[in-house]
Amino acid sequence: MNRSLVALALSALAMSAHAQMSPVGVWHSIDDKTREIKSEIVIEEKEGALTGRITKLLRKDAKQDAVCDECTDDRKGKPLVGLEIIRGARKADGKDVWEGGKILDPENGKTYGLRMTPAEGGRKLDVRGSIGPFGRTQTWTRVQ
Repeated sequence: MNRSLVALALSALAMSAHAQMSPVGVWHSIDDKTREIKSEIVIEEKEGALTGRITKLLRKDAKQDAVCDECTDDRKGKPLVGLEIIRGARKADGKDVWEGGKILDPENGKTYGLRMTPAEGGRKLDVRGSIGPFGRTQTWTRVQ
């Protein structure tokens, strides 16, 4: 096989693997208590910052027309499907960590400081919401 073709293929594989170490993509959020898939979230990058929206509610008992009654900002009364729950996270210098943004818990309407860390080669995403030293981490799974 031609050496330049092999080099091109290896380069494409390396770029694909590196892209997977980013939170950008489609994720399933998992309920901490029941381990049930709660929703599908799409994370995108816009102008260097990440945003994330709920695109599907996946719990068995989910009301597809539910709105964010508990929200206290511009998202109050907005449908959960399409709701932006991640705002403003940026990649930390020299690390595969995104932080500095906010994440909304639509169940209680509260926003938390956000830190996202890809794990297991980008197949999982550790999503930590916190207020000061207190917080919790959920592990989301990438939708293939």
